[in-house]
Amino acid sequence: MSELNFPRENQEENPHENLINNLDNSFTAEEWEIPEQDPVVFQTHFYGIMEMYSDEETVANYLNDHQGWFVRCASPMKAEPFGENGYTLIIGHYGAFGYNVEPQMSVILEPPQSKHYSMYSVPNPQFNHPGYEVNYTSIMDIESIPVSQASLGIKKVYSLHSQKTPPDTITKINWQLDLQVKVKFPRFIYKLPMSMIQNTGDRLLSQIVKQISPRLSYKVQKDFHSRFDLPIPPKTARTCNSLK
Repeated sequence: MSELNFPRENQEENPHENLINNLDNSFTAEEWEIPEQDPVVFQTHFYGIMEMYSDEETVANYLNDHQGWFVRCASPMKAEPFGENGYTLIIGHYGAFGYNVEPQMSVILEPPQSKHYSMYSVPNPQFNHPGYEVNYTSIMDIESIPVSQASLGIKKVYSLHSQKTPPDTITKINWQLDLQVKVKFPRFIYKLPMSMIQNTGDRLLSQIVKQISPRLSYKVQKDFHSRFDLPIPPKTARTCNSLK
């Protein structure tokens, strides 16, 4: 697994392109098949916050009723219910080096425990993905904070809204996620330097999170605040940071 399949004009030049093309042309059809080798493990870790301009109980009730917002807010990812508290996600098309996948995973949203939420991936017997395995975990904790600790921009969005004054307290969601992907590549990929494979795969996972997480946070904020006729928080009210 490697770089995102963005349109060509948005891609960075690949300094290893000639090497990849040469390898591509030097292997027989049989050598393109996935061999019995140990998969390469890629991983990334992120954390961030998301502010909601309402009281803690209202936000908790909204999050608990995920059947009402999860599928809608996950778009453009495809999401379908999986069991009582789970969803199956099709994340999109990714790849390079002549190897492409459309990652899928099923996740479970556990009922909250003392303002603590957890979500994690689980095996899905309907999947048949011999080339890769996705392991995902995320946690969320909610807390009330005084409006004086809110991110910059709250007064401005309220002044532009019918409600002129922010509440005395708002709700802050602290989140963290860990994403690991194991990929068993076709044989020609292993002819490349392992450091290049590793760095490219780790970079891809970071790109996926940076692309999807802020968009999901914004959609959840927009869905929640629109429902309660509240001003939508500005970009400063949601963050997504790499955890080194």
